[in-house]
Amino acid sequence: MPMNVPARPGALELRPLSARSVVLSLLLGTHPPELPVRELVRLVEGFGVGGSTLRAALSRMVAAGDLRRTDTGYRLSDRLLDRQRRQDDAVHPRTRAWDGDWEMVVITATGRGPAERADLRARLTALRLAELREGVWLRPANLARALPGDLDRVAQHYTARPHRSARDLARSLWPLDAWSATARALLAHIARTPRPADRLTAFAAVVRHLPADPVLPPGLLPADWPGAELRAAYTDYQRELIGEVRARVRGA
Repeated sequence: MPMNVPARPGALELRPLSARSVVLSLLLGTHPPELPVRELVRLVEGFGVGGSTLRAALSRMVAAGDLRRTDTGYRLSDRLLDRQRRQDDAVHPRTRAWDGDWEMVVITATGRGPAERADLRARLTALRLAELREGVWLRPANLARALPGDLDRVAQHYTARPHRSARDLARSLWPLDAWSATARALLAHIARTPRPADRLTAFAAVVRHLPADPVLPPGLLPADWPGAELRAAYTDYQRELIGEVRARVRGA
């Protein structure tokens, strides 16, 4: 089944960012995910978030378990470190040379409720697998990662070599043209968006879009696939954003 992309190719899902969203966007893109209070204040000021609004948001986020207070500032909670790892993997996926093999995961567990089924589907999708038919998931074996061991309780996994054209199979599993169109629209929008708040909103949309890139071997992708370009744009933005503000704070 196709991975989640906007209903219309090229449609952009640009959501206004709250103070909480701004703080999370900044910390999720920072390594290690911790910022001193002074630096955080200077960062959010550039996106139209005032000091009192920031303080209220930080208090709520600590109470909700999103952040931990440190001696000098705030840090992502352990719960959100998993989210940062998933975001990092979306921005910097680890691949290996592809020899034509495909990963296949076949769901064998029965009697699961709707919530369990939905959670399993979300996990398999996050692993960049796609559903060929109900309970049968696959992808080219070009990712440098192992499947989680606990999947053995509900599924069996195999290495397969489909007789069908690999390129045709990939196109049937992922909406490649739609994903590419939205990525191109994001890149074009970023290029014409100078205001800091609008750029952060645009790059938040980039972060939401990247996990749906199946990261296929180059030979299975359409021409001029924009995945690497979109990831590079986000990486450059994060480096520029954090680097410049840290320089200003040190010089203040």
